[in-house]
Amino acid sequence: MSTTRAVSKSSAAHSPYQRLFMLPGAKAFCLSGAVARLPISMMSLGIVLALNHLYDNWTIAGTMSAAYVLAMSCVTPFYARAFDRFGQARVGRLALAVQIVAMLAFAFAALVRVPIPLLFALAIIMGLTQFSFGALVRTRWSYALRGVEDGEQLLNTAYAMEAAIDEIVFILATSVHPVSQLFVPTVACGIGGTIFFSLKSTQPPVIVEQVSVAAHDDGSPAASEDADQLTLRQLKRSGAKPKSVLLYAGVLPLLAVFIVFNMSFTSFDVSITATMKSMGLEPFLGLQLAMFAVGSCIGALVFGSCQLKGSHWAHMVMFLSLLTVGYVFFRLSMDNLILLGVFEILAGLTVSPTFATGNLIVKDLVPAESLTEGLSWVTTAGTVGTSIGSSVAGIVLDASNPHVGMMLPFIFTLASVPLALAGWALAKRRG
Repeated sequence: MSTTRAVSKSSAAHSPYQRLFMLPGAKAFCLSGAVARLPISMMSLGIVLALNHLYDNWTIAGTMSAAYVLAMSCVTPFYARAFDRFGQARVGRLALAVQIVAMLAFAFAALVRVPIPLLFALAIIMGLTQFSFGALVRTRWSYALRGVEDGEQLLNTAYAMEAAIDEIVFILATSVHPVSQLFVPTVACGIGGTIFFSLKSTQPPVIVEQVSVAAHDDGSPAASEDADQLTLRQLKRSGAKPKSVLLYAGVLPLLAVFIVFNMSFTSFDVSITATMKSMGLEPFLGLQLAMFAVGSCIGALVFGSCQLKGSHWAHMVMFLSLLTVGYVFFRLSMDNLILLGVFEILAGLTVSPTFATGNLIVKDLVPAESLTEGLSWVTTAGTVGTSIGSSVAGIVLDASNPHVGMMLPFIFTLASVPLALAGWALAKRRG
């Protein structure tokens, strides 16, 4: 802890981002985590694009992506709870191996065009093996900054930077061939995840370690020998069990916001994909989608460099309201792709700050020992929203046209504003 304080004092003149990477081990876990979470953006969108490319059916593509994401959302919080209780490396190495096998099975099955029911089953199995690398990285940032002066402000910077990295990952996701989007994230996840879980110096402490040390207070080396292995005996040990993060006041309203808010993104992705396909401009889809992500990346970097005053809930309401207006302009300008690109960049400025603000709210609501679980629930809510959004958009596009589909993003985002206001009111009443 004294080391981190020294780093902070000696780097007061540096920018917040420079100060983050002066922390021991920060560069390694940040970079490897960024590579490992390529599937977050690539796989769900890749399923939509690859299956429409292979089978030429938006409904099947959107529904299969929704099935994958919903399966993932069902298990992500349970993985996170295991990470908090038993350690990132212990759980992660086994979970990563299973995940890679499932992703490869689905990718090869799609490539050889197996029957749709079998592909649906493989998509669900693949979803059940996924966990949130983003939550693991953000938990490490919280642990690394625990003794740093101005640590709260730097955590704001770290979360904003991670949101920017998510957008860079999304840009990469839209720049490769549709079918390749099923293989590239698999390789990246394997390489990045292996490196990430090998970085033990930045791994947060876990509940089971405390129990294990107490059990071996006679000086035996058993605790140190088992420090990096997850055993059946440890899983059965009762230990301390923190309460579910869903029971903390304010968490459920926040999750509702993220479910509805995230429905806008995949509905926009699918609608603009259909729009450009109808124009015969499908090769430029990646560039068009990237404009939104570029704006979000810029917004993240700006947000991380400053500190807004007032409640995080108030900031979220502001960002959601601005994004709603931006989506309205998307619908009005969708036939002029250059003008649409300009509006995408401007509206994108609010996206990453919204995600970063949501993570900061979680940091305020839940205790440190349950932070990974709390952050993973936000990720889960987001994935539920994106799965519903892609499914609804696919049905709407098959039933009508892209102009109707492009109305969905601002409808969904507008609906999330009163939910955020309700969460803000609850937070003020409980505060």
